[in-house]
Amino acid sequence: MSNHISVEDVPLSRFHRLLTVRSGGGSFVDGYVLSIIGIAMTKVSPALGLDAFWEGLIAASALIGIFFGGFIGGALTDRLGRRVLYFVGPTLFIVCSLAQYWVQSGEMLFALRFLNGVAVGIEYPVATAFLVEFLPKRYRGPCLATLTILWFAGAAAAYLTGEAILNFGGPDAWRLTLASTAVIGALLFLVRLGTPESPRWLMSKGREQEAEAIIKRVYGHDFGLKNLPQQAECQHLSFGSLLHSGYGKRMAFVTIFWTCSVIPVFAVYAFAPRVLEALHLSGNWASYGSIAITLLFVVGCIIATRLVNSLGRRKLLLHSFLWSGLALLLLGLLRDGPSMVILLMFGAYALFIGGAQVLQLVYPNEIFPTEIRAAAVGVGTSMSRVGAAVGTWLVPISLQTIGIGYTMYIAAGITFFGLLVSWLLAPETAARSLEDAASLDAPQPKVSGNLSKRSSW
Repeated sequence: MSNHISVEDVPLSRFHRLLTVRSGGGSFVDGYVLSIIGIAMTKVSPALGLDAFWEGLIAASALIGIFFGGFIGGALTDRLGRRVLYFVGPTLFIVCSLAQYWVQSGEMLFALRFLNGVAVGIEYPVATAFLVEFLPKRYRGPCLATLTILWFAGAAAAYLTGEAILNFGGPDAWRLTLASTAVIGALLFLVRLGTPESPRWLMSKGREQEAEAIIKRVYGHDFGLKNLPQQAECQHLSFGSLLHSGYGKRMAFVTIFWTCSVIPVFAVYAFAPRVLEALHLSGNWASYGSIAITLLFVVGCIIATRLVNSLGRRKLLLHSFLWSGLALLLLGLLRDGPSMVILLMFGAYALFIGGAQVLQLVYPNEIFPTEIRAAAVGVGTSMSRVGAAVGTWLVPISLQTIGIGYTMYIAAGITFFGLLVSWLLAPETAARSLEDAASLDAPQPKVSGNLSKRSSW
């Protein structure tokens, strides 16, 4: 029977679920790292004597690190293999997070958070490429989308943990808050022990015997290379050559839509309490409002995960940009409105942007071939973080100079630009094998409601 079954058509197994946890742990740490600074900043600034310039720079430092880590991680993951790079991120998380406990200056904190950002940047290409190359096709979208849910879960955990430590941790509580990431990094390192290499990557390097052994180990002794879909013969081409051969348009789409979907989100997470205060929400409204909005981001991603197959990638992305952009526009228009209206609009943004967020990891892993998949994810990660870093750095300056209203208008404009680019360039990849989705010549499939019934997990 297995002679005729592709590894992309097998049921979801315990191995697949464990691999989702192993890869998703990196997303959880990412959300935690990028959000914990927003909680600690109110205590860090007076302790280290930071001005608005250094506040913005430190908030953006991890994003700057992601820029370099994405390029490095993508290139090395395609060259050295998925498994080798799988443990670099957790190691950096542990070392750099512990070192933050003894930080004495803004410059030192910037450097350590920059290195944590490098670790995050490495995580994106290696963890997602690892996952997508093992998953059955009908579970690919939901499982990859789950990584984004875990990102927001990590962000929510940062807010909850950060508030608890700052309230009960004593005078150096902000140091404990920043160092707390090391605990998650250690758990991630341990849970990844025993993960095998990707057979698709081994095949791309001509290591067929090793690939065969891993397929039998994961799928059963009746499976082998005969059950692995034929991969395109493009390993002789460089990354640049593949972009010129037609993948450049896809790279542009991924980079632009990813950038437009992360700039407002990271700006909100880095300075959520300050943004809410600028919208006249202070005290408990700002504190608990930040937590509520974070949880709504998680809910939005969960809803998008359930729709990623049935609605389709393209339609989900367009709706996400449209409605979240309108919510930001209304935040600018109603900036002097009642507190409950402000929170309602922020909550609507958090819910609707979930579609674009989950597709950040789905699209780039589906529309590029194995030989450049991790590199493409790395480039998309890096380039999107350039905009996110600049946007995050400018938030406190923007709030001081042009005010909250125009800041929200700019965020809405960025979101609507993402909508325009997605409408022009976004392909549909639901219901396609990984090879077909990455092919430039394969026809577009019709997305049926039946797929969603089969893809629930």
